[in-house]
Amino acid sequence: MSAGRAVRLRVLLAGALGVAYVALFSLMSGPPPFLRRTMSEASLRMARSAAALRDCRAALGPAFDPAADPNGTGFVGVERSVITTSAGNAAAKRTTANPGFAALVAALLHEAGARRGDAVAVGASSSFPALVVATLAAAEALGVEPLVISSLGASEWGANIPGFGWLQMEECLRRAGLLASVPLARAIGGEADVGLDMDPLGRAGLASAIAAGDAPFLEEPDLERNVARRMEIYRRGAGPRPIRAFVNIGGSWANMGTDAAVLEVEPGLSRRVPLPPPERRGVLQAMAAAGVPVVHLLNVKGLCERYGLPWDPRPLPAPGRVRLAGLSAGAGPARLVLSGGFLLAVLAVVAPLGRRRRVSLDKPESAAR
Repeated sequence: MSAGRAVRLRVLLAGALGVAYVALFSLMSGPPPFLRRTMSEASLRMARSAAALRDCRAALGPAFDPAADPNGTGFVGVERSVITTSAGNAAAKRTTANPGFAALVAALLHEAGARRGDAVAVGASSSFPALVVATLAAAEALGVEPLVISSLGASEWGANIPGFGWLQMEECLRRAGLLASVPLARAIGGEADVGLDMDPLGRAGLASAIAAGDAPFLEEPDLERNVARRMEIYRRGAGPRPIRAFVNIGGSWANMGTDAAVLEVEPGLSRRVPLPPPERRGVLQAMAAAGVPVVHLLNVKGLCERYGLPWDPRPLPAPGRVRLAGLSAGAGPARLVLSGGFLLAVLAVVAPLGRRRRVSLDKPESAAR
């Protein structure tokens, strides 16, 4: 083989190695394959849950409002009702109906260290029913047990429809075979966790429904005692297992506490949680103080910006194939091995070219001598 042809072949081989390296590195840059499958399963499960809720909503009413819920998800409530607690953003509620949020929660729980058979604590405000469904779908796909304490009052556009609030949504999903878990406890929610910011008729109705239900009724307006009670319920629910993560959904008084420092908690998997004095801490800070990773699902705009989900999409993205940004790749060692192998391969291909060039440059010198 001529020298020129050998050089061209080595250059082509180096180029092919480069293309292969870029392709493999790209595959390793996202979540590992098993987690991608889990994320896909979670999003599909959320989509099935949404379909079941749409059917229930159509049967129980009220009718869908195309202005408030143009995608017809059934997750979006009304602006005001007797079980409304506070102001809410309709666009944020619509955004969370995206099945991609179930994939996101699955990825964040895995990143937090939750594995099959583990226990995960969930503080579920009915202000974001779609995020509650996303979390339950993610837990099912991961094979972890969600330990849920829910509050039934909801902010504007959440699960705030009398007769089709979170209790009815739960029952609908259970009948459809899409919800196996039973909440550890329920509360009215809202101000002081007892609905002080709610219409008295709505507050009384929720209290009656909880008292007649299958879960203990949490009625504790003292924050510190409320948080201690919730922590004990979670610990008892977990049994001998450690709690691998705490998922905070919405802005519950009991979960968020009363200190303004909670506004510094980043959306998603929060690595740094400010710890105010115990009398101003919610469950979120109490879990962080105990070393439990926190997945914070409240600032929907921030979640979209951090993880690459679309804001208020119309129509909703299809479930199954979800692409997210900002996740831990989970393949760091493999990428290091790949990069090292690529470097050695390129050196093996390129080094002979350098020797060949040096020999060719040396020949005239030898001839001159």
